[in-house]
Amino acid sequence: MTSYRRNFILGGSFFFTVNLAERKLPLLTERLELLRLAFRETRQQHPFTIEAIVVLPDHLHTVWTMPEGDADFPTRWRLIKSMFSRNLANRERISPSRLAKNERGIWQRRYWEHTIKDEIDFARHIDYIHINPVKHGLVGRVCDWAPSSFHHFVKRGIYPADWAGDISQDGSKYGERSRLRELGNE
Repeated sequence: MTSYRRNFILGGSFFFTVNLAERKLPLLTERLELLRLAFRETRQQHPFTIEAIVVLPDHLHTVWTMPEGDADFPTRWRLIKSMFSRNLANRERISPSRLAKNERGIWQRRYWEHTIKDEIDFARHIDYIHINPVKHGLVGRVCDWAPSSFHHFVKRGIYPADWAGDISQDGSKYGERSRLRELGNE
């Protein structure tokens, strides 16, 4: 069995990518309120700060900052995933290994975690989160994707509403902060 190593920094900030098991299902955006409820209930029991988030049909990206003296993000993810799954009808395909462990087949078992190193790393991951719907071809402009913290960043004056431009007009491919600099959009 593979030994996964997580970097548990007390009070640290972390970038996560969490995927559905069936990457073609639009379950997260179809059941967005249920996902929000799972986050809300988990945060009540185990507080953390959501610095940025984007929810796409089959995966999500987020940056969290953990409370001082706490690095237990695995418990939080387990609670979010299980609360969300418990409130869905059992219609998903379940592998034999999951059946043997009495598990649902909604989420991929693992998730990607990256420890945020500094302010530049933080800013790059926030940009990555917000550009992601454009990168996946879901919208032509970042501001057109509703389930994103981008709109809160605009209200707070951190981003302009037209940040990253409009790919439907010029066909450009946008990416992280470094790619935006190359394109002259920062």
